[in-house]
Amino acid sequence: MPPTITAFESSPDRGKGHARDMRVRWAFEEVGQPYDVRLLSFAAMKQPPHLALNPFGQIPTYEDGDLALFESGAIVLHIAERHDGLLPKDANARARAIAWMFAALSTVEPPIVELAMAMLFERDKSWYAERLPMLQDRVRARLGELSRRLGKADWLDGAFNAGDLMMVTVLRRLNTSGLLDEYPEIAAYVVRGESRPAFKRAFDAQLAVFKAASRP
Repeated sequence: MPPTITAFESSPDRGKGHARDMRVRWAFEEVGQPYDVRLLSFAAMKQPPHLALNPFGQIPTYEDGDLALFESGAIVLHIAERHDGLLPKDANARARAIAWMFAALSTVEPPIVELAMAMLFERDKSWYAERLPMLQDRVRARLGELSRRLGKADWLDGAFNAGDLMMVTVLRRLNTSGLLDEYPEIAAYVVRGESRPAFKRAFDAQLAVFKAASRP
């Protein structure tokens, strides 16, 4: 039996591939491993069966035999460690790839998510117009640092690896913000990630779920 992951029954991003199951789908596609998907409603995510897998009531989760995992980074790392294709063989390069995974989730993603949440839920607040530039500048600071590190390279550390997979999925949240246009190296980096056949297969799979849920 292939591993089973959970995903939104009806994704709030309307099929744009920003939900965190996209990272896990992409990882499976990169390493060429089959997987099953169990779709959940928002109500089901907060019920005891799912809370036993993820105490925070979120997706994705991962189940394989007697192993259950939550947190997309942990799941992607587990997949990458079990199958060839996402982590270098060289020990030092492998460690750097894992460091970039942590950087994507711990350093780059937080200000991006904070900006996205403000744009979604705080537009009607009296202080929104004053707060927005501050949030945008926090994201710009990280993009500037990342752009200088990437330079003209295709990927963050040699060949594409799990660090790039996580970083691209984080940066994609900015696709409609206009901020990526200010950093051509980063914009091109995201496009390279989205152009990978494995990404396209994963994206199409999650988009099919949204389209099915949207049918009358």
